Amino acid sequence: MPRLRYLGWAEYGSLLENLAKKVSSHHPKFDLVIGIARGGIPVAMVVSDRLGARVDFINVKSYDGIGRRTKPKILTTITEDVNCERVLLVDDIVDEGDTMVTVSKYLITKDPEAIKTAAIFTKPWSSVRPDFSLGVVDSWVVFPYERGEVKRLTSSNPDSRKHDPVDSKK
Repeated sequence: MPRLRYLGWAEYGSLLENLAKKVSSHHPKFDLVIGIARGGIPVAMVVSDRLGARVDFINVKSYDGIGRRTKPKILTTITEDVNCERVLLVDDIVDEGDTMVTVSKYLITKDPEAIKTAAIFTKPWSSVRPDFSLGVVDSWVVFPYERGEVKRLTSSNPDSRKHDPVDSKK
């Protein structure tokens, strides 16, 4: 079981604001922010709101459990036309980089003017470095919207609960 790092809502909100500020300094501005579901959805919502850009989402399956990667597969695609648009592709974290590469290659076939990438965190072993990121982490980050999922997946390991600050307050 990888080491878990739990983020609370306040810290998560602060991270999103910091990422949005970092991206907002980019010129030219982005026309469209595309979030990679699932973790990239809230990132895309906040960043697109702060940039005043349109938002869309693409659903990709890359995991089948904590730390168990699968080959990225696009399940559902975007609805916005990206032809000649400046696109920012966002996710919560870039692990090995396969998902970001898969989606970027897909988007290139749609003839955008430019594609840049952003993620809150990047893993040190990633083959991809986003254009915008807040730092490198080597633990499994548990975002506040996935605590229940992680708890269910780790329920077979009684030691895993001691790492959850919410459970430790009970």
